[in-house]
Amino acid sequence: MRKSVITLISFLFIIHSLNAQPRISLNQYIDTYKSVAMEEMRIYGIPASIKLAQGILESGFGNSDLAVKAKNHFGVKCSGWQGKTYLKDDDAKDECFRAYDDPRQSWRDHSEFIKNRERYASLFNLKKDDYKGWARGLQRAGYATNPNYSNLLIRIIEENKLYEYDKQVLSGAKVDVKENGKTPIVTKDPDDFSTVSISREVLLNNNIRYIVAERGDTPKKIADEFNMREWQIYKYNEFEKNVVITPGQIVYLQPKKRKAEVSTHSVMQGESIHDISQKYGVKTKYIYKRNDLNPGDEPKAGDVIKLRRR
Repeated sequence: MRKSVITLISFLFIIHSLNAQPRISLNQYIDTYKSVAMEEMRIYGIPASIKLAQGILESGFGNSDLAVKAKNHFGVKCSGWQGKTYLKDDDAKDECFRAYDDPRQSWRDHSEFIKNRERYASLFNLKKDDYKGWARGLQRAGYATNPNYSNLLIRIIEENKLYEYDKQVLSGAKVDVKENGKTPIVTKDPDDFSTVSISREVLLNNNIRYIVAERGDTPKKIADEFNMREWQIYKYNEFEKNVVITPGQIVYLQPKKRKAEVSTHSVMQGESIHDISQKYGVKTKYIYKRNDLNPGDEPKAGDVIKLRRR
């Protein structure tokens, strides 16, 4: 990740001093990416407010060269990357940054970066809407060298009321993420689920009931909690025998469908057919069949996977 972050204040002074209007306004940026941020919070557990504030700060709300030319909103560099690249002067001349076909891919890469780095692990023990704790924790963990980084994030969140998006996710409110003109709907289940635990939200994706896994969850624990058979959890989620369920993971309580609510999905680095199957609530066998793949075949970053007939 970038070792230095241009402050929002500096960025705004530059824009105004040049007497130029940004291609995207701050409000437009929030409007465009709020649903993406909420979706990332639902999947990874990173507060939507933090994701939005970081995107605003690090991409100049979508107007930086890196955001415009490489669709990279978080300064993710090339380490371990086999996709397209973009060279830009940063801490050194001609540093290599990841380039994406879609900005949402950079949002997902950033979530993966935070989720899979040990130095940020303690942040996931905070209350899910503790944006101040997250902002300060990111700085303590060395995310950015700017000594005012956490204060900038908190200021952006509070001035733009970005914490409201955290509340929406935690309340189970509807989250729409547009893709290819279609909109997959993730919404709180409007009907009482007779076996539901009083402590757990049951949500809908592709009209299939699911929960978001918590620390310590296993197929047996979830099955017991929802008065189900353990084999049902394995079957509905196409889990391997020795699966380890991680916090933030989708776990379906009903069988997945033949097709998704969107037509296609652009594969991100490290994403498997099973990952895509869980994201959209589609059985893997139909994804393999629809894309002329053999069971066990895995896509490459940048591949377009068909999820339904057009």
